Amino acid sequence: MTSEYIENVIKKVIARDPHQPEFHQTVREVLESIEPVIKAYPEFQEASILERITEPERVIQFRVPWVDDQGKIQVNRGFRVQFNSAIGPYKGGLRFHPSVYLGIIKFLGFEQIFKNSLTGLPMGGGKGGSDFDPKGKSDAEVMRFCQSFMAELNRHIGQFTDVPAGDIGVGGREIGFLYGMYRKIKNTHGTGVLTGKGMNYGGSLIRPEATGYGAVYFVKEMLSHKKNESFKDKIVGISGSGNVAQYATEKALDLGAKVITLSDSNGYIYDPDGIDRDKLAWVMDLKNNRRGRIKEYAEHFGGPVEYHAGKRPWEKQMDIALPSATQNELNGEEAQMLINNGIIAVGEGANMPSTPEAIDLFLANDVLFGAAKAANAGGVATSGLEMSQNSLRLSWSREEVDERLHNIMVNIYQQSAAAAEEFDTNLLGGVNIAGFLKVANAMLDQGFYA
Repeated sequence: MTSEYIENVIKKVIARDPHQPEFHQTVREVLESIEPVIKAYPEFQEASILERITEPERVIQFRVPWVDDQGKIQVNRGFRVQFNSAIGPYKGGLRFHPSVYLGIIKFLGFEQIFKNSLTGLPMGGGKGGSDFDPKGKSDAEVMRFCQSFMAELNRHIGQFTDVPAGDIGVGGREIGFLYGMYRKIKNTHGTGVLTGKGMNYGGSLIRPEATGYGAVYFVKEMLSHKKNESFKDKIVGISGSGNVAQYATEKALDLGAKVITLSDSNGYIYDPDGIDRDKLAWVMDLKNNRRGRIKEYAEHFGGPVEYHAGKRPWEKQMDIALPSATQNELNGEEAQMLINNGIIAVGEGANMPSTPEAIDLFLANDVLFGAAKAANAGGVATSGLEMSQNSLRLSWSREEVDERLHNIMVNIYQQSAAAAEEFDTNLLGGVNIAGFLKVANAMLDQGFYA
């Protein structure tokens, strides 16, 4: 039974912004799970930490006009939510997707507070983006949009203020266009102001791989600690086919697993023979260069490969599931299918991909569950490492960055497991508690205005 205080905070959040269900969902999940901490530390309630942490420090919404290839002026909305800077500058990605609206950005920014805290690096929580859809647009159209977007965003960011990165719809191409415009406007090489940059202008090795690698590293640690198991010879189902899914596949293969599914917004492919390195290289070319659809995998490789239009891969039998596409992509019915088929572990590669019903089923059925704030933290962790390299004016080797990433993911698991044990809760609660405590104590130390 949730305490009256926490329930009142949640009700206030919903009443204030009633049309933001994704934000309400993450606020409820976090606040309910940290109840043992609120009971143990009454000073957090006295200082209204929950009321303050659920309200962004700053919300920026702006118009983004741009010219398409036919010479017609288009208009999109841009957003940046600077949620909490108690432990460092705002840090979080930019998402370009038609589904983007303020509620999505607030949900992502709120999650980012705790995710960034867990990395151990000095980064606050923020998020941004636009309802612009890069799919089907020419490089020239994407460039003009990015330049217009940065013409406004530049006023609100900086290496000691707010450091954006990529997310869905924002990859190396978009970061390059954004950074070029920032540099032009500011007349400075502010390399620390965006992460996910190209290697020839301040980027970090392992950054493209980091979120996918990090998710696998977290699940590897969870499997080893909880069940004395590993990825070797396990059947792995992965959703998505973008950056996170690609590199989660690569790292799972490194650890001896067999990956059988990938997907996009139109459907999923099932390859019973496994997606090997040659097939993965083909997918990377399809998605990163040709910008095609995953159904082309089935058309190209044929044989036993199946393509299921309009469906998600969770109906297939697998040992480990890595949902790596988007929020709420794995529901209660699908979770039950996975459980019936013998799933042992779920690691969230995307942000909040499992619905509350799915999470409850996993926890009730002793399925290891790596929540996104922990399992998905590899990307922002390596963004933090990119910021460090920019400040030092140095580039670390691939091996050094990968080792630091691996150590951060192991530490995130250990922090979360220790918090779960201390407060007699599950690993999901431990993840939220470990992330919350650092931020809440920093807010307490800095006074009511922080």
